[in-house]
Amino acid sequence: MKSAWEVARSMALWAMSWLHFLIAVPILIALAVVLDPRKHDWLQRGLCTRIAFFSGAKVVVKMAPGFDSERTSFFMVNHVNLFDPFILYCAIPQLVRGWELESHFRIPIYGWLMKRFGNVPVPNGRSPKELKKLWRLTQEAITSGTSLIVFPEAKRTRDGNLNSFEDGGFRLAQQLGVPIVPVTLDGSIRHLRTEDWILHPATITVWLHDTIETSGMKKEDVPELKERVREAIAGPLRVDEEKSA
Repeated sequence: MKSAWEVARSMALWAMSWLHFLIAVPILIALAVVLDPRKHDWLQRGLCTRIAFFSGAKVVVKMAPGFDSERTSFFMVNHVNLFDPFILYCAIPQLVRGWELESHFRIPIYGWLMKRFGNVPVPNGRSPKELKKLWRLTQEAITSGTSLIVFPEAKRTRDGNLNSFEDGGFRLAQQLGVPIVPVTLDGSIRHLRTEDWILHPATITVWLHDTIETSGMKKEDVPELKERVREAIAGPLRVDEEKSA
């Protein structure tokens, strides 16, 4: 049972974050019409930072000694709620975009914005033609110096635990020789649970783990690579569970 205070607080947090979003996005759209979005990436980061703040999230970034901030990479991240992209965009210290379902690109205005800003559409199907297109667009993004956020679970967690990982992102990383950075979003489940609307002020720690090289890997190495990334992401979550026990 939600208390009146939780409901009132959550309504205020949603109102502030959405108000800022609705004011800032038209400005970004106008700029995107005349400028390469790379030219005002700092504005986009500012938008994401303020949306996180207004939603009640305090973002803390922790970088492992082996994290290479200069390398264009795949950032493999656990997926918790709809604020994840905003949290990540203001936490990752380089130009970064994301894989996003192709169906989202058909949403009026939003879809054009995602395409203009350089997100890569992921097809709903898995035909050779669709996969070839995904391979090409991903390679173009990486070659241009744009790192990509990939949610290997392909869906949001309901209880904070990791779901199983899809192979697609790992196979593409191996084929293209793109390094992988495992990323843990720790605390997001306390901020907002999927299928709930109550926002709770919370500290979200973004763990940027050691960069993992994929150059020279063979397709037979993909299962081990996937497990290595999963273990890295799960590490802080297990520690958090132990502290709560």
